[in-house]
Amino acid sequence: MSDLPRKAVTRTAKLAALPLGFAGRATWGLGKRIGGRSAELVARELQQRTAEQLFKVLGELKGGAMKFGQALSVFESALPEEVAGPYRAALTKLQDAAPPMPTRTVHAVLEERLGADWRELFLEFEDKPSAAASIGQVHRAVWHDGREVAVKVQYPGAGDALLSDLAQLSRFARLLGPLIPGMDIKPLIAEMRDRVSEELDYGLEAAAQQKHAEEFADDPDVVVPAVVHRSDQVLVTEWMEGVPLAEVITDGTEAQRNRAGQLLARFLFSGPARTGLLHADPHPGNFRLLPGADGDGDPAEWRLGVLDFGTVDRLPGGLPETIGVCLRTALDGDAERVYALLREEGFVKESVSLDPDAVLEYLLPIIEPAEADSFVFTRGWMRAQAARIADPRSPAHQLGKQLNLPPAYLLIHRVTLSTIGVLCQLNATVGLRDELEEWLPGFTPRRPDPDPAEE
Repeated sequence: MSDLPRKAVTRTAKLAALPLGFAGRATWGLGKRIGGRSAELVARELQQRTAEQLFKVLGELKGGAMKFGQALSVFESALPEEVAGPYRAALTKLQDAAPPMPTRTVHAVLEERLGADWRELFLEFEDKPSAAASIGQVHRAVWHDGREVAVKVQYPGAGDALLSDLAQLSRFARLLGPLIPGMDIKPLIAEMRDRVSEELDYGLEAAAQQKHAEEFADDPDVVVPAVVHRSDQVLVTEWMEGVPLAEVITDGTEAQRNRAGQLLARFLFSGPARTGLLHADPHPGNFRLLPGADGDGDPAEWRLGVLDFGTVDRLPGGLPETIGVCLRTALDGDAERVYALLREEGFVKESVSLDPDAVLEYLLPIIEPAEADSFVFTRGWMRAQAARIADPRSPAHQLGKQLNLPPAYLLIHRVTLSTIGVLCQLNATVGLRDELEEWLPGFTPRRPDPDPAEE
């Protein structure tokens, strides 16, 4: 497939085939169980076959389908290893590649958006894309002033494709639930639909990226390419070399994976504090590892390159202080205050009454990484958390169903979970508490102002 399938009937037919396939496999699984195979073994085989079909279709369609697949892919750490292993390579490929647009289509968009003489803006332009994603693809080029640049070209019809795909996916979201234990798929799709207009607006993306580029200029840890030029469907930014994070996940040394994990956590919490914006698309395809400024190969000096600011959460005051206060209070074991804070923020609705100690017991395993000096994020830990919350027989599952996620926290919650998913893919040892103390409002208790009389 060489172009984005935009006709509604084509996309709908492909997506509609997914639940039919799920139903067919369920019938197959029933037959296997009647034949004597264990329910657990059959369930895992069903899960694997479903995932393989799902990601194949999502990768072909790009648009909202592929975007949804990218969002799911960071949670593969939560799946049993026997299931996750066989299609992990397919997920990684989905995160950073897709079939390209025909060259003639790319040229048509550039002529329409940059003018008939668009080639004069570039000393060189590579027709073969260097990367492709859900709503656009990237071409390497040399700007007229000699700078190497990345030219992001939006797929024609991407907006219609995004909305159509997400509407179709929402119709059978319930069937996708078993793929990611403990995760409610429907709110994820709804939140993506709400942000379609922002995702398509390269003006908003350019402003968010440039703000980060200016704030992190000369930063020893984080690199964000500056914006060079933008129009409605074309965004030109400085080119950035580096090792894709997906490669670090699969082939990186322990030191490289630990450094990548530490920087990822640092960017998650420092970004909102420094820019008032939360980068809200933390899948591995959007990150690179770059050697230190002096070119040293020492992993301790490597920097994190950050791409794609099409989806951001606007947080003028940084992350909400309540998150830090609640996290610190939970670590201190103050169940009553934690419960009061959660109720005040709407995590516990007025109509619901819960046992504060049970709520604290529910939270403590999840926030364990914030307590230790350093924490090893592993797939095993992620799977244990997912299984604890997903098992209908567990107290954690029953309590979790009674909690509420206020709209203001939806994107923060998804980004945090996604980042943790990537840290587990990295198997990284991270000093998370250091980052929280430095960047998360409310986590470190405020020191009282000095008494003037004592000075």
